[in-house]
Amino acid sequence: MKRQIKAWLTASLLTAAMVASADTVTLKVHHFLPAGSYAQTMFIKPWCDRIALDSGDRLKCQIYPSMQLGGTPPQLFDQVKDGIVDVIWTLPGYTAGRFPLVEVFELPFMMQNPESTSKALWDYVQQYDAAEFKDIHPLAFHVHGDGVFHMVKKPIKVMADLKDQKVRAPTRQTNKMLAALGATPVSMPVPAVSESLAKSVIDGALVPYEVVPAVKIQELVKFHSETDPAEPAIYTSVFVLAMNKARYESLPPDLKKVIDANSGKALSGMAGKAFLQADEEGKKTTTKNTTNVIPKSELESWKKVGQTVTDAWVAEVTANGANGKMLLDNARALIVKNSGK
Repeated sequence: MKRQIKAWLTASLLTAAMVASADTVTLKVHHFLPAGSYAQTMFIKPWCDRIALDSGDRLKCQIYPSMQLGGTPPQLFDQVKDGIVDVIWTLPGYTAGRFPLVEVFELPFMMQNPESTSKALWDYVQQYDAAEFKDIHPLAFHVHGDGVFHMVKKPIKVMADLKDQKVRAPTRQTNKMLAALGATPVSMPVPAVSESLAKSVIDGALVPYEVVPAVKIQELVKFHSETDPAEPAIYTSVFVLAMNKARYESLPPDLKKVIDANSGKALSGMAGKAFLQADEEGKKTTTKNTTNVIPKSELESWKKVGQTVTDAWVAEVTANGANGKMLLDNARALIVKNSGK
């Protein structure tokens, strides 16, 4: 009898372990920055920790930073769309021209605060731009903090300082803005920036402070030129945290609820806030260099130039069948609404 009870208990424990194992879902999360980047430590990993906690460890992440699963940053969107990975974090703008309607948030001088702008961005996609992201299951959309010029040989104080300077930019609209300001724009994903600076392929980079230590920009430049913090940012970029649609649909209902509770507008705002805090940390790594602020009086002329880029975007998307002016006006209205003003 004792042997029978022992055998039954052993079988029951094995069965329970097998059920628990079968019911545990491990998500492969892929992104392009190093494991120590603020994007991972302050946003991606905390999100993973939260879904693990809320699911009683039935949802787990295996994070693969620095493109460890292969491919290049511009391929991340298709990797999650095609089910090669379960979750990605990337910039839609790395695939130039593929997501033109969401580019409205990357236009010059659109963003004042990344938290409220990220919430507005989520609302905008749900209301006006869902079709561009129909092939994936969005978890969050967000932007980063103010863009900063990080230059090797000289600071940027006035527009004329950009003339003939080869400056890295991440997106189509930022490239257009740099060209309009007189610089020579060079488009590349951020992991390529450090080597390009070291080899003098570029004279500087336009990125937020948040990403500086991730690619050691502070060791390769001497000057950091910010824009007046009271003014809207010269640029920002759109990011997406997204899940494969089939993977999401395959989850049992209770695990879907965990994902849903940790997605959407609230998560988007949290991401924007985290990236603003990451800017403060990133800036601390630049203290050995020289920093200047481009004042509002100088930026007034920059805004006029930026308006030409905005007008061109409106004309382009309108020519392709969208109502560019309506989308621009609504994006601005959503930013104001979410800022509480």
